[in-house]
Amino acid sequence: MDKQNISVGLDIGTTKIVAMIGRKNEYGKLEILGVGKSKSLGVHRGVVNNITQTIQSIQQAVQEAEAAASEQIEDVTVGIAGQHIRSLQHSDYITRPNSELVIDESDIDRLINQVHKLVMLPGEEIIHVLPQEFKVDGQAEIKEPIGMYGGRLEANFHVVVGQVSSIRNIGRCVKSAGLQLEGITLEPLASANAVLSQEEKEAGVALIDIGGGTTDLAVFKDGIIRHTAVIPFGGNVITEDIKEGCSIIEKQAELLKIKFGSAWPGENKDNEIVSIPGLRGREPKEITLKNLSKIIHARVVEIIEQVYVEIKNYGHEEQKKKLIAGIVLTGGGSQLKHLKQLVEYITGMDTRIGYPNEHLAGDSDDDIASPLYATAVGLVMDGLKRQERKKAEEVEEDQNTEVEQTNASAEDIVTEAPRKERRSFLDKLTERVKEFLDNAE
Repeated sequence: MDKQNISVGLDIGTTKIVAMIGRKNEYGKLEILGVGKSKSLGVHRGVVNNITQTIQSIQQAVQEAEAAASEQIEDVTVGIAGQHIRSLQHSDYITRPNSELVIDESDIDRLINQVHKLVMLPGEEIIHVLPQEFKVDGQAEIKEPIGMYGGRLEANFHVVVGQVSSIRNIGRCVKSAGLQLEGITLEPLASANAVLSQEEKEAGVALIDIGGGTTDLAVFKDGIIRHTAVIPFGGNVITEDIKEGCSIIEKQAELLKIKFGSAWPGENKDNEIVSIPGLRGREPKEITLKNLSKIIHARVVEIIEQVYVEIKNYGHEEQKKKLIAGIVLTGGGSQLKHLKQLVEYITGMDTRIGYPNEHLAGDSDDDIASPLYATAVGLVMDGLKRQERKKAEEVEEDQNTEVEQTNASAEDIVTEAPRKERRSFLDKLTERVKEFLDNAE
């Protein structure tokens, strides 16, 4: 089978590690060839804190996926999240030496590179610089300044910052598991690609991905990402609370949450009781579902309120920045009963659960279309997109060499070459992490 068209997403989460192999079918939809899942040991709140255990978990997930797809995995696209990720807004400008010439890619690159010179806290690095809108000579709200005349080019940027050591640790785990790092993607962006439609991104939408260790937020408006945040709480703290509140072991708490948990205490009658076997010869414990949902409710409210603070920080309350499409919930934590109603109640915004089925081929397994796998599906899509970009660049290089060989005039070269996409900073970051790992050996 053609290795070129296959992409592998590796979602290194706090509770599970997922390796997913996929390719595009003839209709441009994503066909999942194999999925491997292993319990994530050695990751805490999205950050690797035990390299050896993480490597073993990655290898286990990868072997399972390879067996299911009967394919060898070499390159993977990895998602990064974790409590060290934060974002900020920043405005910057450049003065162009010659305003007689039109603005081109190099001007925008110069402006973006200038943002990279921002002084960060020790150990932090800029991961992502996303231009929001541009101003040319004071004329505001320009989406695409290329081809315009002007002396001063300004832009507002959404800057995502993270700890470079955490990213290198993930790179180290991937490499030690015998894999090549093909690309690095921000997990909230990967989940957003998998579950949001273009219309939602245009209208304004907040994606909330509730994972085991963290809750990721990505806000889109007018098709552009406007705000990202990682909140260091997820499904695990709910399990922890049930464990403490009911004095039971973690395994039982997790099962209780999944089977009987609800985010809305009013749902349960007082006489609904679950009996839990006691530990080794002890009496079984009886827990009322009302108490269980009260414990869950308290913690979920806290998580949602923190997310809502971030949505307000973006400026949702201003008329111009209103998120018309409301909220989309995804991730394993979004499967909690009555969560949608609770989120609508707290935020007053329309809410739906996001399934990554829009981009999947029709005959996909129902399990894969679960919110649990949203990030993994997004990472596979990102890997495929990266491959297409590479191909396009190669084709362009071939064309250019052909054009040069036939000594065509410069005019032809301009019309021939398709417009090259700007390389995202994440591509450059991937290269830097690869380089660092090669030199560190």
